Amino acid sequence: MFSIKFCLFITACSLLFSHCLFECVFGIDFGGTKQSGAAKGKLLCGGKPYKGAKVKLWDKDTLDPDDLMGETETDEEGKFEVNGSETEVSNIDLRLSIYHNCEDEAKECLRRIDIDIGDEFISRLTDTDKTEKVYDAGILNLTGHYPGESRECLQSKK
Repeated sequence: MFSIKFCLFITACSLLFSHCLFECVFGIDFGGTKQSGAAKGKLLCGGKPYKGAKVKLWDKDTLDPDDLMGETETDEEGKFEVNGSETEVSNIDLRLSIYHNCEDEAKECLRRIDIDIGDEFISRLTDTDKTEKVYDAGILNLTGHYPGESRECLQSKK
């Protein structure tokens, strides 16, 4: 015999599954918390500032496509600052992606470096809409190859 607690558990699981299905498949938002993230840094190529690299801030998702939160390009000094926000029921999972062709101009597609950003850099937004902590990627020399580096052919070359 099924107990009432078991039936309630099954009902709760069904509701949660339905919620996820509708949000993922149909894009229906059932609320959540507005959260933000931000990152900054400086990119070098051969010891010189790298201008024009594409930098994107993502919310990594498991069941649906990742959400692009913000994007920018590095300036004449190789510096970038990117930020964005997303409304999610659970914590956002921040990832910084850098697209470039440092010392690789002859090849098609851009090199892509992904950096996962820790939860301590997630800000819960209120009326101020100000990101509290900014992830500082520091100075990255793009001349070498990074672990997990890939190529992104969907991006146009610099």
